[in-house]
Amino acid sequence: MPLKKSRNYLDFVPAINPRNTWSQDGEGRVTIHMVHRGFYAAVAQKFFHAPRVSHIALDEYGSFIWKSIDGSKSVGVLALEFRERFGEDAEPLYERLVKYMQILYNNKFILLTSEEKTKAGGRA
Repeated sequence: MPLKKSRNYLDFVPAINPRNTWSQDGEGRVTIHMVHRGFYAAVAQKFFHAPRVSHIALDEYGSFIWKSIDGSKSVGVLALEFRERFGEDAEPLYERLVKYMQILYNNKFILLTSEEKTKAGGRA
């Protein structure tokens, strides 16, 4: 019985989720503008005066990664670019980057596809 091929997180290709907008300041730092959607968000906005849009400011590292995400580079390629830009300050590189990508994905700021799917033109 063949073993199931495990997936390496570094092979995934992130793309910015078009549901959110973003901007950058004069220093190149990114702010993601997340619109709260759905029934519970509407209730919170109406009765508890919750904001319709949250603004998530990224630090220098997060901003660099965010601006490097283009929908064609894998997480592994982003890691190499990050290391080239920040050198020793990037360490522990892979643990930090994978955790950051998981946070972005869990908050629906990015979408992830497999590298094979991207190379095949969207077909797996």
